[in-house]
Amino acid sequence: MARTPLYEAHLALQGHVVDFHGWDLPLYYKDIRSEHLAVRKDAGLFDLSHMGRLRVSGAGALEFLEKSLTQAIGEMPVGRCRYSLVLNEAGRILDDILVYREAASFFLVVNAGNREKILAWLGARKPASVQITDLTRETALIAIQGPRSVEILQPLVSQDLGAMKYYTFADGKPGMVSRTGYTGEDGFEVFLPAAAATGLWNALLKAGTVPIGLGARDTLRLEAGMPLYGHELDEETNPLEAGVDWAVKFTKEFTGRAALEKAKAAGLAKKLVGLEVADKRIPRQGYAVCKAATPVGVVASGTASPLTGKTLATAYVPPAETAVGNALEVDIRGQKYPAKVVPLPFYKREKPAAKTGV
Repeated sequence: MARTPLYEAHLALQGHVVDFHGWDLPLYYKDIRSEHLAVRKDAGLFDLSHMGRLRVSGAGALEFLEKSLTQAIGEMPVGRCRYSLVLNEAGRILDDILVYREAASFFLVVNAGNREKILAWLGARKPASVQITDLTRETALIAIQGPRSVEILQPLVSQDLGAMKYYTFADGKPGMVSRTGYTGEDGFEVFLPAAAATGLWNALLKAGTVPIGLGARDTLRLEAGMPLYGHELDEETNPLEAGVDWAVKFTKEFTGRAALEKAKAAGLAKKLVGLEVADKRIPRQGYAVCKAATPVGVVASGTASPLTGKTLATAYVPPAETAVGNALEVDIRGQKYPAKVVPLPFYKREKPAAKTGV
């Protein structure tokens, strides 16, 4: 089992450690609900060191990534990052990633469970002049998310956080800082040497952040309508179906483009929607979504929302069933509960702290 540089810190905080894609990580420290609300109302601290961190460099790196990723990489200025997708030839999703444009290279953050797959996929396609370096083991990734993120993190880093726009990054001490995150709140992610991780982690705890486990990380991203690989995204789903086609630039060539254009012309078989369920029982991934007792779709993710108190889910249903307000049912262990289609995201903060730099 792999362990992040902060494993001992999690044990010291009595974190409930579980296996997550081959990594020992805390599911929670105190409880999921209180950790979730700490991020929404104050500031939460995340160990994301299990995420894959890759650097792509060398002659032809830009052209290689343009063909490999759905986003337009060439138009990104240095210091910007973008959400992108990696597709197979069939237009299905191999992973969703973040791409950072550095002065002479590109930095990719990939999902932990997909790191080896993406390394192999990129490695098999790259020209000899392009180098891919896996920095996952020698670095750490710590995130602070929530309304007090700037106030708490600023004394501990050299970058001017207030001057950073959303989806930008800057180098400094103790490492690279990006104004990114996957909670729906303002916040930052700090990339730093593994040996420096515990020091920053402890300083952030001392400054008043609450440690956050995998459980609240999932409920936060779901409330914010952010897809998770293995739930809303997988190799059986294309970006049009998942509602992330905004990250696909059809103005350029990329792997999977022809298949996506064909799928778009033929009409989609399913679309992702948000559901509000009229019961406190949580619909889990794989549960059937029904129309007049007949199965028509399937749940991707579900939770009891700590912020709203509502039972929420995402699900794939036929395009004809996607209208907001449409009445459906969710089959939970053989019993059907009323549900209605609601807009995504379920939650959006009222006043973003910075303009988007996407």
